[in-house]
Amino acid sequence: MIIGKIDYINLLPFYMFLKKRLSSQEKRALEYYKGVPRSVNRLFMKQKVEAAVISSILSKKYTCSDFGIAANKKVLSVIVCPGAEKEDSASNTSNILKKVLGLSGEVLIGDAALVRQKRGDCIDLAQKWYEKTGLPFVFARFCYQKNAPLYKKLSQDFLRSHNKIPYYILKKYAKRSNLSYSDIKEYLQLIHYKLGIKEKRSLKKFLIFAKKYHGIL
Repeated sequence: MIIGKIDYINLLPFYMFLKKRLSSQEKRALEYYKGVPRSVNRLFMKQKVEAAVISSILSKKYTCSDFGIAANKKVLSVIVCPGAEKEDSASNTSNILKKVLGLSGEVLIGDAALVRQKRGDCIDLAQKWYEKTGLPFVFARFCYQKNAPLYKKLSQDFLRSHNKIPYYILKKYAKRSNLSYSDIKEYLQLIHYKLGIKEKRSLKKFLIFAKKYHGIL
């Protein structure tokens, strides 16, 4: 298996699960093909990796599983803050979501957003989407271009798993991100990975908005 890796807190459960499934060589490949969402998107589109969690705005073109990154009502790690118009260079979907929602300001995602949102002056994009649609927002999907049965089963196994992240790993990520252990625990409770009927309806609506109102896609 050749899988791209986004080293963000919200995918920790998946990578903990993969540790038990991958060979030593596959684990090395996972670390080699590592980057922010936009760079992993590029690796996937160039077929440098067989599978990856890619931005939902791109997922329509590929075969994807029911595993993704979704949040209902709020997410904390994807925000728009007051200031000059600025996109987050690491993101694809979040920058477009800001436009779909008709917001202005600076987009922040990931660790930087988790720290900044504590000031209370930024807009949570998942919350704003919920207010607009009453639906959870899908930020990414696990998609694949080869070995479909293998990756489909991997996704199903992950969604059935209940991986507990060791305390020392959460503490390590907390230190790296300038967050507390409780901050990370709270954040992970907002994320869910199973894409059901509501999530798929939400994603379809988002893709329609992106195309209809902004000529995107």
